Amino acid sequence: MKRPRPPSPPSISAAAKPPLSPPPTPILKQKLQRTGAPKWLPLKLTQTELTLPLTFPTGQTFRWKQTGPVQYSGSIGPHLVSLRQRPGDETVSYCLHRSATSPNAAELALLDFLNAEISLAELWSDFEMKDPRFGEVARHLRGARVLRQDPLECLIQFLCSSNNNIARITKMVDFVSSLGLYLGEVEGFEFHQFPSLERLSRVSEDELRKAGFGYSRAKYITGTVSALQSKPGGGDEWLLSLRKLDLQDAIAALCTLPGVGPKVAACIALFSLDQHSAIPVDTHVWQIATRYLVPDLAGAKLTLKLCSRVAEAFVSKYGEYAGWAQTLLFIAELPAQKALLQSSQSIQLVKSAEKKK
Repeated sequence: MKRPRPPSPPSISAAAKPPLSPPPTPILKQKLQRTGAPKWLPLKLTQTELTLPLTFPTGQTFRWKQTGPVQYSGSIGPHLVSLRQRPGDETVSYCLHRSATSPNAAELALLDFLNAEISLAELWSDFEMKDPRFGEVARHLRGARVLRQDPLECLIQFLCSSNNNIARITKMVDFVSSLGLYLGEVEGFEFHQFPSLERLSRVSEDELRKAGFGYSRAKYITGTVSALQSKPGGGDEWLLSLRKLDLQDAIAALCTLPGVGPKVAACIALFSLDQHSAIPVDTHVWQIATRYLVPDLAGAKLTLKLCSRVAEAFVSKYGEYAGWAQTLLFIAELPAQKALLQSSQSIQLVKSAEKKK
């Protein structure tokens, strides 16, 4: 699933604009602090703990843009950040382009977003003991991390992603993002802080349809925003509270929102709610499962009941961080990574043959 470089955030026709007030205002822009000339600093993660092309363009988030050969840029709250990796440099570097708080707060927010407290080396070692095949894949695809996104941001993105293609998902997410506070530009891409729930509540269903969301998706997004606003304590706090629930309770709670089914709920749970054993099951994951975990189900039609069986099989094999294992195995099936694996395996076969001579 190759991620194309999307166009700039779509504009709204003059006829559709009146219901919305302009997202950025001069007053809000003055509150942002420019950090001066770009300054790259080492991040506390090596490339074995974070490999950018195995983390960002893999379907976890649709808001980060590729802004260099191995460089990705995006916003984390009020911070506009770029991450990059250079050949021969073992560490990952970051650049803070703009922030509404301090550089230290921005770095902490970035590390939190990257789930930096979780050691991939320890996880991969544990998974390899449980499944030798995982070790073979992980050897060539090190550094594929699961992100810890803001729950509202993640929820809206995956409402856009359901039954959709990458180009259209990106266009929708760019439109929603453009409603937030403007943070700046990196390599021709404009970046915004994700809009607040209150800001989203001022977007009408009709306006979303005119922006290309379609009837059902526009209805789901406005309905979900309305449902969140009605939650005691506020929708943001309600979403954050799901981090403290058991996985099944968190999934059930998410599925009460318009347009959220089990697969979308599992994506939100895994990528924003600390539910590390969540398994989003789609046709790709189904194929992986029937090849390696539940071969007796090969040829069967994927149903809601079988989705649960697949999730159980992953958790049984890999344990409480099964979602991380599933993420790597999913990434290994993407065309670019599949080619890399096949190339690596061919090299190994040649080396083995040469040793036997």
